[in-house]
Amino acid sequence: MELNVIGASPLAVSEAVFAGEFREDLVHQVVVAYQAAGRAGTKAQLSRGELSGTTKKFKKQKGGGARHGDFRAPIFVGGGVTFAAKPRSFAQKVNRKMYRGAMRAILSELNRQGRLKIVADFAIDAPKTRALVARLAALEATGRVLLVDEGVNQALYLAARNLSKVNVVDVAAMDPVSLVGADQVLMTIGSVKKVEEWLA
Repeated sequence: MELNVIGASPLAVSEAVFAGEFREDLVHQVVVAYQAAGRAGTKAQLSRGELSGTTKKFKKQKGGGARHGDFRAPIFVGGGVTFAAKPRSFAQKVNRKMYRGAMRAILSELNRQGRLKIVADFAIDAPKTRALVARLAALEATGRVLLVDEGVNQALYLAARNLSKVNVVDVAAMDPVSLVGADQVLMTIGSVKKVEEWLA
């Protein structure tokens, strides 16, 4: 199949990568796993046995209503937490084959919806935000825009740094959450070829 390139001749690409079946279940699983892996998991609480303080029985057993042992019980203010949270990892295992399949499905769906645009290059030689805004306007890229370049482009990154809805990544840093959350995905010809080598 061929993808239209803005300002250049069409680019031949693999149908498996840019025209494959959309697997909603697979994409959902990979996106959730990616977000879960980013959680810190550092929440920590003290259980009844970990609190400092006396374990002395603070009142007599009978004649005072409810029976209590010490003030570290969970029903008292300042007492321990019944099921105390402890630091843990939220990471979920995702096979490499599943991850690549989800990326193919996302790129294919972006292409079908017209949210994927291919350009020869971004033509940003100097780190000027004004120049990037003009370039995006010429490409009719609106909303949340993801720019994917074949390598780290320092000038492009600095030009987009002040734009809250524009994100710049290289092919190695491309992730499913950024792709799904973008209204428009702009890729260079070089990045398309790298992605095809990776996912084909």
